[in-house]
Amino acid sequence: MKTIILYFLALFPLLTLAHEGEDHGDEAKKTTPLSSSYFSSVSNSEKYELLLKYEPIKGGKEVFLRLFVSDFNTNKALNDAKLEITLAEDGTKKFAVKHLESGIYEVKGIFPANKVYSLNVNINSSIGPDLLVLENIEVGKELPVINATVAGGFFTSNNLLLLFGGLILGALIAVIVMAIANKRIKPKHALTIILLLSIPASTQQTIAHGGEDHGDEKKGSQNTVASDNFNVPKETQYLFNILTTTLKEENFIGTNDFLGTIIPSTKGMAVIQSPQTGKIISLRTSIGQKVNKGQVLAVIEQSIDAGTQIDLLTQRNNAEAEYLAAKAQYDRLKTIADIAAKKDVQEAEARFKSAESNRRLLRQLSSTNNGNSKLISLTAPISGIVGNFNFAIGAVINSGETLFAITDLSKVYVEAQIYSKDENKISMAQEIFAVGTTNPNLKKKLKLISKAQTVNDANQTQKYVFELLASDGDFKIGENVTVKISSASASRQLVIPNTAITEINGKQAVFVKESPESYKVTYINKGSDNGTFSTILGGIAKESKVVDAGSYQMKTMFLNQ
Repeated sequence: MKTIILYFLALFPLLTLAHEGEDHGDEAKKTTPLSSSYFSSVSNSEKYELLLKYEPIKGGKEVFLRLFVSDFNTNKALNDAKLEITLAEDGTKKFAVKHLESGIYEVKGIFPANKVYSLNVNINSSIGPDLLVLENIEVGKELPVINATVAGGFFTSNNLLLLFGGLILGALIAVIVMAIANKRIKPKHALTIILLLSIPASTQQTIAHGGEDHGDEKKGSQNTVASDNFNVPKETQYLFNILTTTLKEENFIGTNDFLGTIIPSTKGMAVIQSPQTGKIISLRTSIGQKVNKGQVLAVIEQSIDAGTQIDLLTQRNNAEAEYLAAKAQYDRLKTIADIAAKKDVQEAEARFKSAESNRRLLRQLSSTNNGNSKLISLTAPISGIVGNFNFAIGAVINSGETLFAITDLSKVYVEAQIYSKDENKISMAQEIFAVGTTNPNLKKKLKLISKAQTVNDANQTQKYVFELLASDGDFKIGENVTVKISSASASRQLVIPNTAITEINGKQAVFVKESPESYKVTYINKGSDNGTFSTILGGIAKESKVVDAGSYQMKTMFLNQ
């Protein structure tokens, strides 16, 4: 009996059908209804774009429709539209219009019967009057149903065939086992019979496979690829302010780009140093504070050592003695001015005034803090922004040590390295401006103030200095900028705003509007760039409507589709 069980276990892997319930042809297919959510009707003119959305409606009943009103050229939602809507088949049938939100209007009315109608729309707004017709409004029609294939159940012809085949094979094995037990068939003969019976089953596709398909639906699924077309509901376009522009040939002024660096102007930067060794007793400014010319920034207490103090006291005593002697002599000569020599009186007067001046000066030097120190106020020589400093009240500073640096960012220069071959482009330039490297929207005009005097031997560049006009603190000292030099002549080319260009999968692309709610990604070959517009060398046709506002939101929606 043990031998029989071992034979049966050896045959078990051959008889096991590893089936996972996948599809095996057309008999496994079933359908379930899927439907779109609304009908629509579109009408365009040179000024307006109208999109009417509605769910299935019935004739003879009051219906509510949604009308989206946009500028045809820019896709901008219009909120000031005055609308008069009538039935094209019967001009006496009017529809009420109510403004709901940005660019969206509610249309209310009754269609007499279940058939196809058209609506005449008389519109007037800030962009002018117009008359449009919304056609093919199907009253009484139900939404179309799209059949979707789903997997069949267990009781398919293939599964039933496998079930009955397994039962027959099991019964046959049971008969053979009983025959072996009754010693009617030898075990080795029984094993040979079972092996011969299992050969056809082991060569079929139903043995131990992993759930793949075996019908026509497998072939169809292999050809599925991502599409460059995608839909954006009109409500979403209004929400993200998606705007378009029409590509046209325009006069394009090319530019040449050079690297520049912001440097301070000759009168736009100042440093404040201590004239004497002393201690800071007052700070009247802070880092980043805007100060005016003449404003006190700090007060320093000048310290005087013992030797200097003795010298000052000695000089002061000598000055006091000289003053008293000169005053006494001058007073005596004034009393006898009638008999004294005029020359002696003048000399005495001059001696007295000199002694008085020296006495006043020495008194001022030792007039504060018991005669051993004095206070010095440090003032701002220019108006500007105070830079970083690391001094605090009580800090001791040395003579000539820099305390503050003030920069006037409204007066800065741009230093640019220009190659010798591009020198003539500066002299023939129509406009020169600086553009921020981190913020391309930041652009300021430049004025040439210094031409190159020497040539750099290393790279054969020349140093040009430009004045930044109306800076207003937009650029910082040491910041890198792009110096754009526009040419004096313009050429007629197909141009596109730089705001319309985005990058998808490493390629430059734009979003082209094909219908009110349908857009397509188009990859382009971009040419010259002047900072605002770029030329198009290929990939898109003239008169195409491209998204120039909201490109980032469009890119996000496309990648998430």
